[in-house]
Amino acid sequence: MNNNDSRTITIVGGGSSGWMTALYLNTLFNKEQLNYQIRVIESPDIGIIGVGEATVHSVRFFFAAMGLDENELLRETNGSLKLGILFRNWMKPVDGKTHEYFHPFEQQRLGRGMDISSMWHMSGRGTRERYDEAVSLSSELVAHRHVPKTANSQAYQGVVPYGYHIDATLLARFLRRKAVAEGVEHIEATVTSATTEGEMIQSVETDKGSFTADFFIDCTGFRGLLIDQLKQDNWESFADALPCNKAVAIQRELPDDLGAKPYTTATALSNGWAWQIDLQNRQGTGYVYDGNRLSKEEAEQELRDFLGPDAAVLKCAHLNMKVGCRKEFWVGNCVAIGLSAGFIEPLESTGLHLINLGAGLLATHQPNREVDQSIRDSYSRLMRGFYQDLKQFIVLHYCLTDRDDTDFWRAAPATVEHTPWLQSQLQIWKHKICEFHDLAGSFSTTFNDENYRYILYGMHHNPALTQSVDAAASEQLFAQANANAERARQLTSAQGDYLSQLNL
Repeated sequence: MNNNDSRTITIVGGGSSGWMTALYLNTLFNKEQLNYQIRVIESPDIGIIGVGEATVHSVRFFFAAMGLDENELLRETNGSLKLGILFRNWMKPVDGKTHEYFHPFEQQRLGRGMDISSMWHMSGRGTRERYDEAVSLSSELVAHRHVPKTANSQAYQGVVPYGYHIDATLLARFLRRKAVAEGVEHIEATVTSATTEGEMIQSVETDKGSFTADFFIDCTGFRGLLIDQLKQDNWESFADALPCNKAVAIQRELPDDLGAKPYTTATALSNGWAWQIDLQNRQGTGYVYDGNRLSKEEAEQELRDFLGPDAAVLKCAHLNMKVGCRKEFWVGNCVAIGLSAGFIEPLESTGLHLINLGAGLLATHQPNREVDQSIRDSYSRLMRGFYQDLKQFIVLHYCLTDRDDTDFWRAAPATVEHTPWLQSQLQIWKHKICEFHDLAGSFSTTFNDENYRYILYGMHHNPALTQSVDAAASEQLFAQANANAERARQLTSAQGDYLSQLNL
């Protein structure tokens, strides 16, 4: 089954990474004329991991660019809309009340003078309201389980940015169907090895024959079947900064009759944190934990205790997580995308985002058999920067904790020592607001100064600002913010009502 055509791309592995990459490259390169023969070899025997089922808001742009109908996407994946993440229990309770804050995808920009973040600090509002409740529309929407859609909202548009909760297995099937309809070749076969010459793959061997190509994309998950065969000692572990290396995932029935919540919940437990993600038909839950401190049996029991005796469990699975990224993402004529490229724990729902980055960057670097080494180096440098930038953002969530109830949480503040830039910035942010210029020039692709502020101030890392503010001006500014939030709530609909209209 050899294919000797020039300019062929073979993607080994399906799932979200394989089919997102195939659809992206096919849409970009073959929409006007056929430039690449694109093939996906997918094993029917290897399941999809699907750690977490949530996305960041930028994934909307991928789906829109692929020409996918948003309503169809939600119907086919049992999807719902997501406005952000509610963090609970990441610090000690205060006056018996569980610590919590919300990280949305947006922030209002109000006033002509002082920015709203500085005004919030200087006016002393932090003693009576959460930062996110004061400055964002989304906090008002989630309080009423509203999605950011109005009666006139266009596809992929809303009053604030939003992401999705999606069934990962159904998403892969949906993307596969779309990609195949557009001309991507789909072969069901199990790849057993690759035939190489130096750092170049000549062919992949399967239980259904041998397949050649000019370029290969490794989407084989943590196995890294192709990339590992080309280059040894090609992994940079993040375990020192991010020690959570295992997860137990439980699917259960939706816990109440109010339908899917339009946000993800991340609740800190004894040795990590638990996610709760509402789809149309069920809830995905899981416990991301440090396997050096907790056994899989203990982790599962803690998660079940957290969910309660009436959890109505549908499915339970245990997962090993390889936290880190490649040193070289592009070796010879092979690029790793998805879990084979790297993995950051799913605290901020960045899995599909990193796949999108990998595929998009590959497209601009032109995937050919013969390329200059500078192209490979450029791709690897940028992808490594994306993962490193994300690593420090995730560390930010841990290192500011004041919890001391377990060894895990007592050790959490020291993780910042493995992200020197963040460590120095935290000292600076004790005395000034976090602003755009602090992060300018970084590899940040989705989390900017606004996102950092939600975490910093949600975790009570507030700057000591001494400038006085006009009380009347402050009240006017936040009254305007509250009015905007109330208007957004009035214009939008509840998640349940929105989802019920998808089949009309």
